Amino acid sequence: MPTTLTPPRMRIAEASERTGLSGHTLRYYEQERLFVNPVERDGAGHRVFSEEQIQWLLVCSKMRSSGMSLDHIRRYAELMRGGPATVGERYEILREHEQKVRDQLAELQAALDVIEHKIAFYAEQMAEGTADQAWRNGPNCSSPI
Repeated sequence: MPTTLTPPRMRIAEASERTGLSGHTLRYYEQERLFVNPVERDGAGHRVFSEEQIQWLLVCSKMRSSGMSLDHIRRYAELMRGGPATVGERYEILREHEQKVRDQLAELQAALDVIEHKIAFYAEQMAEGTADQAWRNGPNCSSPI
């Protein structure tokens, strides 16, 4: 007689450890309907998470850390529950977010360029022994501030 193996489930502490999200955040995400599938409960009423849910939480975590709002993640999860007919809309959500992240990266790169230029400026001033003159007449206007 074949045995059916139940996929492993983990309680909130292990799910928190695996995802880096606090137990509070995991409960909040459940309350906000950010999971594609409902979080199950064990016989004692404790939340138990599937590996699929852990992977989803890791995706959500990256979406959040890159600036996606909870509303957009919720909408994406709703669309996931809607099945294959929603692939186009899911794709568009991701494409829009991708462009926002690319714009953020460009802004950060521009900021890094200024910082690197100023570091080089100060290194040169210190090497020449003229660092005390660096701001005598305000910032060096011939270079980014």
